[in-house]
Amino acid sequence: MRTEHETGSGSGGDAYDSDLLIVGAGPVGLYAAYYAGFRGMSVTVIDALDEPGGQMAALYPEKKVYDIAGIPAVKAQDVVNALVEQASQAKPRYLLGHTAQTLEHTADGIAVTTHQGTVVTAKAALVTGGIGSFTPRPLPTGSEYENRGLRYFVPKPAELTGADVVVVGGGDSAVDWALALEPLARTVSLVHRRPRFRAHEHSVRQLRASSVRLYTPHEVHRISGENCVEQVELMSLETGATENLRADAVVAALGFVANLGPLATWGFEMRGRHIAVDRTMRTSRPRVYAAGDIADYDGKVALISVGFGEAALAVNNLAPLVDPALGTVPGHSSDGQ
Repeated sequence: MRTEHETGSGSGGDAYDSDLLIVGAGPVGLYAAYYAGFRGMSVTVIDALDEPGGQMAALYPEKKVYDIAGIPAVKAQDVVNALVEQASQAKPRYLLGHTAQTLEHTADGIAVTTHQGTVVTAKAALVTGGIGSFTPRPLPTGSEYENRGLRYFVPKPAELTGADVVVVGGGDSAVDWALALEPLARTVSLVHRRPRFRAHEHSVRQLRASSVRLYTPHEVHRISGENCVEQVELMSLETGATENLRADAVVAALGFVANLGPLATWGFEMRGRHIAVDRTMRTSRPRVYAAGDIADYDGKVALISVGFGEAALAVNNLAPLVDPALGTVPGHSSDGQ
C-alpha cells in the first residue's frame, strides 16, 4: 500500500492522493506520520509554517523538554530533528507553507484544499494543529520598542549574552527563558503580577534558587530609551512604588491568543477552543480524527507525551478506514514490518 512520495512545498493547483492526510507538522503530527507509515499507510502532511516542528521549532528551539519518557531532558529542536528523522521512514510528502482551508467529503474519503489551491485527497484525516495559529499577547506599554529590544520569543538565547534582560510573565515560558538566560546574560530580572507562578513546580524551585531577580507582584509601568530599550520602570502592585531597571532587552512572555483559523469553519463539535473527540480520537466529522493540544475530552492532560499516545491511538483506530483488512490492534514495532 505504501507509495514513494517526493518531499516538497507543493504549489498552487497541484493535486495529491494519500491514505492519510495529517494537518499539522508539530511533534504530534510528525509522530503520527511515522506511526501511519509503520501501519503501512502513505502520508501527506500540511502545515502553515515553512519548517516542520510547530511551536517547538519556531519559538522554543533551545528550550528543554522534560516530559518525554526515557529522556530526562532534551532541547526542543533536538526532539524535532529526531521526530523528522523518525517520520522519514514513512516517506511523507510535506506541504509546508500551506494552510488547510476547506474540508469536503468524497465517495470514499476526504478532500482538503489549501490556501494555495493545492488539493489533497485521502481515506482519512488527522488534525494535529496544536493551538492553531498564535499571536503573542502584548505588553500594555512599550509596543513602539518591538524589534528594538522588546521581543516575545527567545529562539536563540545566545543573542542576549552579556545583556541586561527583563522577562515579563509567570508561566512556563517566562520561567524557562529566565533560567535559560541566567548563565548568559549579565543580569536577568523576572517581573510577574502575582506572588505565585503558574510554571511547573520544579522550574519554580530552580528559579528561586537561581540568581534571577524576582519582582512580584509588579508590572511594567513604562519602557524608555532613545533608539532602543534602555530602561524599564516597574511598579509595585502592593504599594504603587516605582523602580527603574537598566535593560537591553525585554522579553514579554504573556502567552498567546490562539486562533484555529479555517479549522473553526469545518463543522467540528467543539469544547471551547478545542476539537471534541471520543475515546478513539474521532471527531464529529466522518473520517476525521484529532490529537495533541487541539483535541479535548474528559480527563485531557496537555503533555507532549500524552499527545504521542493520542497520535498512535488515532492512527490505529482510523486504520480500517484506510484498508478494511487492517485491524485497530497493531503488531509490535520490535516484530519488524
